[in-house]
This record gives sequence, structure tokens and C-alpha cells, in this order.
Amino acid sequence: MHIISICFISFISLITTSMSLFFLSLNFLVNDLVYFIEWEFVSLFSSAIVMTFLFDWMSLMFMSFVMLISSLVIYYSKEYMLGDYNINRFIMMVLLFVFSMMMLIISPNLISILLGWDGLGLVSYVLVIYYQNVKSYNAGMITALSNRIGDVAILMSIAWMLNYGSWNYIFYLEIMKGSLEMTIVGCLVMLAAMTKSAQIPFSAWLPAAMAAPTPVSALVHSSTLVTAGVYLLIRFNILFTDSPLGSFLLLIGGLTMFMAGLGANFEFDLKKIIALSTLSQLGLMMSILAMGFPKLAFFHLLTHALFKALLFMCAGAIIHNMKNSQDIRVMGGLMSQMPLTTVCLNVANLALCGMPFLAGFYSKDLILEVVSLSYVNMFSFFLYFFSTGLTVCYSFRLVFYSLTGDFNSNSFHPLNDGGWVMSKSMLGLLFMAVIGGSMLSWLIFPAPDMICLPSGLKLLTLIVCVLGGISGYMISNVSLYFSNKALNYYNISVFAGSMWFMPSLSSLGIIYYPLSLGMSVTKSFDQGWSEYFGGQHIYSSMKYFSMINQFLQNNNLKIYLLSFVLWIIVLISLMIL
Repeated sequence: MHIISICFISFISLITTSMSLFFLSLNFLVNDLVYFIEWEFVSLFSSAIVMTFLFDWMSLMFMSFVMLISSLVIYYSKEYMLGDYNINRFIMMVLLFVFSMMMLIISPNLISILLGWDGLGLVSYVLVIYYQNVKSYNAGMITALSNRIGDVAILMSIAWMLNYGSWNYIFYLEIMKGSLEMTIVGCLVMLAAMTKSAQIPFSAWLPAAMAAPTPVSALVHSSTLVTAGVYLLIRFNILFTDSPLGSFLLLIGGLTMFMAGLGANFEFDLKKIIALSTLSQLGLMMSILAMGFPKLAFFHLLTHALFKALLFMCAGAIIHNMKNSQDIRVMGGLMSQMPLTTVCLNVANLALCGMPFLAGFYSKDLILEVVSLSYVNMFSFFLYFFSTGLTVCYSFRLVFYSLTGDFNSNSFHPLNDGGWVMSKSMLGLLFMAVIGGSMLSWLIFPAPDMICLPSGLKLLTLIVCVLGGISGYMISNVSLYFSNKALNYYNISVFAGSMWFMPSLSSLGIIYYPLSLGMSVTKSFDQGWSEYFGGQHIYSSMKYFSMINQFLQNNNLKIYLLSFVLWIIVLISLMIL
């Protein structure tokens, strides 16, 4: 009863706060309000330590969405984590995770951002190693160490901001655009955002973090950890428009989108496919942000959060019923066994593909049309549209394995839609995944912009999606029932399916070599030469001299006779000379 009450109280508190913040954000949006709230909590002589909070429509709306999703995730956890003895601790860690995200969202100050940033890194490590096995420990280590690179970048940007009067970066962005100091701060912030949002070459930790419990994955991949980097860059967006940094970010975002879309088509682990789809969408957000459309990136951030949380919840329900099997090849034909879960999964999948009038359509279609209208090179244009085709391709691959096909598991199975607590959480997000995009579109863009394109470009998005969907469905059908052509091109399949060898390179470059180098340095310097010429050498020398001193002070007759003889020898020598 105690456990259920904590889940229920957290759920009610979060969802009530979410609703309040949403209506407050509408007020701020309509009236174009921005509030800075300063709290001076230490004043010593003439120095004051002030905590500053930024409330505008963007921060309030994002907080509202984070709380809505986290409330449903906590409610979902009540049933998903039912057999866990430490569920109480689990809920507390999820709440701490949400609190860290709140700190990040409302901070216009680099130091308070670091509190939320490091809080996310620490709690994510604890949640990734929650199941306490070797795989979880390895995944937790690569997650923590990859994110430490970003933490160091934030620390360095804090040090560089000493060139200005305070750490409130938001006051300096406009006036300092183009200056060397702000460019360096922009580079460091971009590096931090690339590690947190898992852009190339830091992408390996995102699928590895799937070792965490599924409710954590639903929260991490929709609205908290991985979106922190995108949100930070949205705040710093002035530094990236019309600058070399923006061009670099556009390239990195496009390559990440392409790499993740390609990798998901070769993956058979259900959670990893959805994780790679998150990576693909993060690349899309980064790319459009680099092109100078922060509002579009924020719009897609919110719509993506809704259907991605739903996707993970459905995946969790399926894995739960499949007795912890995550391989999509042993699923198939789930529609007849778990109709409600499968419907939710496929609505979320279609929203991800950009199916007209679902949440993803309003943001994704708008992004691709803006790209078609913008001045962008052919390579970036290809990456945008081909990656969209790949997204639809792996989504319809999942449709094939869940809706159609034969049931590939054993005949004596426990599949059902009986988990009503999980189902109610999924239905709450299903409603948002259907109407969320339309609602946000009217709110964020109240005046429609005319995007005038030739009919070929206008239809290109639809054509790419249809071709991708047909390809994904047909390739899955052929490879399951006839012959798997991917095995004929084994080397290419291994390269594409292993995220371009990034997990191997990351585990060597981030974990093995730095840690082994650290061990060598410690043994050679700290515990080697430093000790020999430092503490240990002084200790042994002092010990040796004190022993001689002690021996001399023992009043031994032999010592006096010996010293007397020596003195006589010295005197005789001097007289002879």
C-alpha cells in the first residue's frame, strides 16, 4: 500500500502541476511575457550569491510536457516494476531525474545549468545500472564517461564566461554575437550538447543505455536526458545562425540522422530500434536548429516527446508479455494477441513516420518543406529526405513484425492486454499523440506561413514516405519467409548495423585507453617517481639518519674508543703534513 500510494501521489502531483504550467505557458505565449525571478540566498559583505530562474512560454511549456510524460511513466511503473522490492527507491530516482531536468530548463545561468546537467548525468548512470548485471555496468560506464566530456565542456565555458560580468549567458548572446569569446563559448556548449544528445561521434551510449528499465527509457528518450542538449542549443541559437558553427552542426545532425536510420533497419532488438529512431529524430532537430529555425526544432521536440514515450511504453508492455524477450523475430502477428497495445504501438509508429494529421506530421512535414524552401546544399538535402525514407522503412518493418505475419513464439504463451494500469497510461499518451501536433501547431505558429513550392517538391515528402514504407514492409516479408539478402553483403550489413563501428571505437577511445593510461600514469608518477623522490624517500632517509643518531646516543664504549682512535689518526696525519 505504501508503494502504491507513493506512485499515486507522484502521479497526481505531477499531472496537476503539468496542467497548471501548460495554461500558464499559454498566458505567457499570448501576452509575450518573460519573467526573471532572482533569489538571493547568501549575502556576504558586498558579495551576493543569486539564483536566477527564467520563465517564458518555452520553458513553461517544456516543463509541462516533461511533467505530463513523467507522471504517466510513474503510473505505468506501478505495474511494470511490480515485482521489484526497491520500487520506492526507483520512483524517487525518477523524480530526482525530473527535478534535474527542471533545473536545466529554467536556468538562464551556466552555473545553475551545470547543476541540472550533472544531476541528469549522475541519476542516468544510477538508473542505467539499476538491474545490476555486467551488461548494465558496461552500459552505465559508457553513458557516464561519454557525458563527462560534455560536463567538462560546460565547466570550461563557465571559466570562459569570466570574461563577462556574470554567468547569465542570456544577456550577452545578442550583443556578443560574432565576438571571439562568445564563439569559444558557443563551441564548448555545442560540444556539450553533442555528447548529451548523442550526436556523431558520441552516439554509442544511447542504444547502450537501453539496459535501464523500460519506464526510464520512455522518460529518457522522450523529454529528459537526450533532449537536454537540443534545448540548450535552442537557448544558444543566436550563435549558430549564419556561422561556421551552424554549418558544422548541420552536417553532424544530418549524418547522425542517416546513420541511425540505416542502423535501425539492420537491428532486431525492439528497444534498440526505438532508441535508434530517437537518435535519428535528434539529428533532425539539430539539423533544423543549425539552419536557423529554433521554433521548428522546439515544436518537433515536443511532438516527438509524445509519440516516443508511447512507443517505449508499448515496447515495454510487449517485452513484459514476451517474458523479457526483445527480439522482434520471435514476435509477429501480435495483433490477434494484444490488440490494444499493438494499436497504440502502430499509431505512435505512424506519428513517427509523419502520417497526415497525427502529431509527427505537423512538425516533420513542416521541417522538410522549410528545408525544400531554404538555401541548402545538395548533400544536406539528400540526408534529410533519404533519412526520412529510412525512418518510414524501419517503422513499417516494426508494423510487419507486430501487426501482420505469423506468430513466431511458442504456442503456450501468456500474451494478453490484461495490464490495465499500463494500458491506461498508454491510452493517455495515445490521445496526446493524435491531437498534440495539431494543438501545438496552432499555439506556436498562430499565423500560418505560406510555403510555396513546385508540385514535385511538395509531393517529395509523401513520395519518400510511401517508398520507404513499401520497402520496409516488403524487405521484412522477403527476408523472413524467403532469403535474407543482407547476408549476401555481410560486410556492409555489419558496418551499417553496428552504427559505423562507433560502439567499439567509443569503448576503446572513451573507456579502455583513457582508463589504462590513467592507471599507468598513477603507477608511474603518483605511486612511482613522485613517491620515490617525495614522501617515501624523505621517510626512508629520515628513518636511516634517526637510526644512526639513536646508535650514537646509546653511550657504547666501543664507539668512544673508535672515535678516539680516529681522532688520533687525524691528528698524526695533520702533524706529518
